[in-house]
Amino acid sequence: MKKLSLWVFFVLVAIVTGYAQQPKYVFYFIGDGMGVNQVQGTELYRGELEGKLGIVPICFTQFPYSTVATTFSATNGVTDSAAAGTALSTGNKTKNGTIGMLKDQQTAVNSVAVWAKNSGYKVGVTTSVSVDHATPAAFYAHNGGRGNYYEIGTELYAAGFDFYAGSDFLKPDNDGKSESLYDMAEKHGYTIARGYKDYLKKSKKADKMILLQTEKASAIDRSALPYAIDRKKGDMTLTEVTRSAINFLSKNNDKGFFLMVEGGKIDWACHSNDAATVFHEVMDMDDAIKVAYEFYSQHPDETLIVVTADHETGGIALGTGPYALNLQVLRNQKVSESGFTKIVNGLRVQYNNQVPWEALQQALKDNFGFWDQVKLSEAQETLLKETFHKSFEGQEVKMEKSEYAQDEPIAGVAKRIINEIALVGWTSGGHSAGYVPVFAVGANAEMFQGRMDNTEIPERIAQAAGYTK
Repeated sequence: MKKLSLWVFFVLVAIVTGYAQQPKYVFYFIGDGMGVNQVQGTELYRGELEGKLGIVPICFTQFPYSTVATTFSATNGVTDSAAAGTALSTGNKTKNGTIGMLKDQQTAVNSVAVWAKNSGYKVGVTTSVSVDHATPAAFYAHNGGRGNYYEIGTELYAAGFDFYAGSDFLKPDNDGKSESLYDMAEKHGYTIARGYKDYLKKSKKADKMILLQTEKASAIDRSALPYAIDRKKGDMTLTEVTRSAINFLSKNNDKGFFLMVEGGKIDWACHSNDAATVFHEVMDMDDAIKVAYEFYSQHPDETLIVVTADHETGGIALGTGPYALNLQVLRNQKVSESGFTKIVNGLRVQYNNQVPWEALQQALKDNFGFWDQVKLSEAQETLLKETFHKSFEGQEVKMEKSEYAQDEPIAGVAKRIINEIALVGWTSGGHSAGYVPVFAVGANAEMFQGRMDNTEIPERIAQAAGYTK
């Protein structure tokens, strides 16, 4: 019944649009963890920064077609990224934790990226986290366990797509037990570039490319590119990844391409309930989308851009009781919760773990604006001092744990205080079943209307572009 209704929908769209031209170039952006309120909150935050009550739109929310999608998995009302990634890539529901397979964890199913490749298009799969993480993996791998990173990495080569990009591989040599994934690259015809500058040097002569961050950056953290709020000069960005992918996939290519780009750390910041970092990550993905939109502007009749998310994370609430928001206060947060943890760790080293309150207080002033730009209540100041005493005066430090981070207690308290002042609340440190947004612009973008399930999105992309399964 579902397939029949989809067929009827596509036929009606074709009749209404007069068989619009199929796009040669398809962009598929996925904001991991980016629910409706993550997007709305970002725009409201931008509005407050300009001193207005209301929104300042980001690029992708201004696309002419928008709707929402449901995200439940085959086994859970609340999905994980593996099952959601599989739904968004293959059009099939599956069991949480499963990559590119049905819920029996035996039957492999191909993704829209494979359909594009089989139809003669060049293909790119990119992300701001590791290239073997759940969402990118769902486009090229088939595995019953999302944590089998080495095995998933080998499937990247089996899929044979033209361009991959991310921070790095999480387990490049399977803890020393297997052949390195780096060594496999040359055997499969891939050139590895380390950072954007290295990409520019190597891309012209490369037949296939894997773009990773520099080895120096991976030595610090191989799991992801730095948060936008923490970014330093020279750090690879999702915008550079997107620009590199477009450049590489356009090379000697008259047929066209399919490119998936994941903003993976929106989810990580939401797991940490770090509102300022979330809004910066959404804007950062929007910057990458602007690169695709520039391309669309040059090829308006041949390009389709679809933006969505795999699920919502954190259950973010824009308002915590008073009929007001104070999002502009978040401008005073200069680093992520994890970024402030690194600052505190530096103080521990500097003072041989005997950090004076005055030094920590200055760090809080510099990175959260407390006391100077941000007034604290007596209870908030007391909480900071109590946390300081517990963390730095001989007691065992109990780290703040979230899905992807372990942070200093003082960092967690500072983040919660500024969220409280901003009037932003959170339901949990996990995922929720909230709707995710869908936005589209370009050739056949009108197909992305009406509430849909996440499994319908790749089906509609394939129909819009004429991919053969």
